[in-house]
Amino acid sequence: MERLDELKEILKKPRRIVITMHQKPDGDALGSALGLHNYLIKKGHDSTVVTPTDYPQFLKWMPGNDSVVDYEKDPEKSVKTVEAAEIIFCLDFNKLNRLGGLFESVEASDAKIVMIDHHLDPDDYDDFRMSVPTASSTAELIYDLILLFGDESFIDLDIAECLYSGIMTDTGSFRFNSTTPKVHMIAAELLKKGVDLNKVHGNIMDTFSEARMRFFGYCIKEKLTILPEYRMAYIAVSAEEIRKYYLKTGDTEGLVNYPLSLDNVKFAALIIDRTLPGSKETLIKLSLRSTGSFSVYEITHKYFNGGGHKNAAGGISSLSLEDTLKKLLDLLPQYKEQLNTD
Repeated sequence: MERLDELKEILKKPRRIVITMHQKPDGDALGSALGLHNYLIKKGHDSTVVTPTDYPQFLKWMPGNDSVVDYEKDPEKSVKTVEAAEIIFCLDFNKLNRLGGLFESVEASDAKIVMIDHHLDPDDYDDFRMSVPTASSTAELIYDLILLFGDESFIDLDIAECLYSGIMTDTGSFRFNSTTPKVHMIAAELLKKGVDLNKVHGNIMDTFSEARMRFFGYCIKEKLTILPEYRMAYIAVSAEEIRKYYLKTGDTEGLVNYPLSLDNVKFAALIIDRTLPGSKETLIKLSLRSTGSFSVYEITHKYFNGGGHKNAAGGISSLSLEDTLKKLLDLLPQYKEQLNTD
């Protein structure tokens, strides 16, 4: 980490600290935030996790979740908490616009900003930085940071459960290419702290509602399109279909991985119309996944105002669902050679 000793010196006395993460936080964003939060509380700091938006119900069992402040539900408290902070930890994102409604408050803050993240091409908005694109997850980096501070003994079951959850979710249950020997060693150390992997996995992975299960089945049966010549498969979902199944935050999580599990598919896309009812502004979200050397980050970064990792990236579009899909498919010929190697 850059300027580690300086940050350690600042943290030697109790500070008012805010921990925040990107909109619609996933398991890594919330797991790393709550893991860090529980650690800072043990160190005597006044720590508050402030999320820009809501997040899936299946993440709300994590230790410390009850104290999370949601900007969407309580913007006044969220802004006041940020304004009072001496230090703001920005976890699992490296561009301030990922903060949504919290953006202006954090940007205007006089607090020291600490970025801890593993995405490519970070913006320059921080005072302290731990940016490691090769890391499996931000939770892995929080574990590293605690060790760099010499505080491995502070890691208790609550911290371990949060960090294990973050690592598990961002590695696809330890099957993605980012799962290095180091990641397994960290997981082993967290298990030694008493983490029940069946509990963690069950709380996160085995909590489908009937509506979510039926929606997945509908998408796989009716919406899945396979393009063998490009080793590509996609699912495109309209706003009406989302509403039909009464989906909640997090209910599309993991759906993009199903096309990627097909034999001979190297590139998968999930395109969802997230336009709000009555809104004049179209919002299409893309979630792209790949295997091997093919970079979906390049596609989201160049064409869809997005980012992420080489094999897992996301983007947005203000075009219609049909036009966004056409834009994506029109790109495929230029990537055909890449998609048909390996």
